[in-house]
Amino acid sequence: MDTRPTRAAYFSDAAAPSHGHLWQVFDEQRRKRIEASASLVADVIGSKNLAERTEGLADLEAVFATWGMPVLSAGQLDLLPSLKAVFYAAGSVRHFAGPLLERGIIVVSGADANAVPVAEYTLAAVLFSLKRGWSQALALRQGKGPGAWSRQPMTGAYGSVIGLIGLSMVGRKVCRLLRNFDLKVIAYDPVIDPRETDELDVELCPLEEVFARGDVVSLHAPLLPGTRGMITGAMIESMKAGSTFINTARGAIVAEEEMVAVLRRRPDLWAVLDVTDPEPPPAGSGLYELPNVILTPHIAGSMGGEVKRMADLVIAEFEAWRAGRLLRHAVSLKDLPTMA
Repeated sequence: MDTRPTRAAYFSDAAAPSHGHLWQVFDEQRRKRIEASASLVADVIGSKNLAERTEGLADLEAVFATWGMPVLSAGQLDLLPSLKAVFYAAGSVRHFAGPLLERGIIVVSGADANAVPVAEYTLAAVLFSLKRGWSQALALRQGKGPGAWSRQPMTGAYGSVIGLIGLSMVGRKVCRLLRNFDLKVIAYDPVIDPRETDELDVELCPLEEVFARGDVVSLHAPLLPGTRGMITGAMIESMKAGSTFINTARGAIVAEEEMVAVLRRRPDLWAVLDVTDPEPPPAGSGLYELPNVILTPHIAGSMGGEVKRMADLVIAEFEAWRAGRLLRHAVSLKDLPTMA
């Protein structure tokens, strides 16, 4: 184990003095934990001041970052000849990791920690949807009196079918949370090893079957060229009466206009959308006016105190790296094209 302090820096392209989310994620307590084994560059480094700090960064070995991580050019990376690892306390690394990985620089992602609140949001939405909670609340608000106090038919949780699209990091966490309930879980994922489905206790199905059978269908696929517009209006149309579609992934995976048209025709169907395309929806979008659409402003991921879980993950990885132990959350070039 190397006992010499690691030369490190915080990187962010967000404006000073707050540097965006940087100090919310790496709060004082977590910065002190890093400082116990790292010698930190005084300034926060971004793409604009990197060249000015050349003389102080030649021995830089590690970078800590979160949302706002600069996308570094080849020339900028040349200014960091000693850089060995980037510890990114946020989710997707696709926008910046490629050039780093090509140079053999380790990139650690906090995506596993960020997936926890997304799975929790999904679980809450699934269970409330099985009670037809959205529809029941709307009926009471519109009725505005004792006459509206009547319960609509519902499936409830016992024996219901939950369909998951994509057994991603989030999708797998949702599977594990759903084990605590008497539910049947089915899923579509064209790349998962079928042997993994035994551990997850999930039945693999064609995409269309997931929509036709699910009392709730939840989307957890990455946005890739092949998944853009993958969820069509016909799939939403095929859903059972009173069922719910949940999207915490990316809005562009859904053919949004087709979905809106179906939801207009089928007031019995509900959509819980934490993401849209574009985001936020433009003024006049049907998503604002439809009573059977629940919109939230992209809050399923880490918010508030939850962001500190991502910092804790990458700091633990930093400590493991210094000790020469195996890293659990390092990403690879071969995985990058299919990551969220």
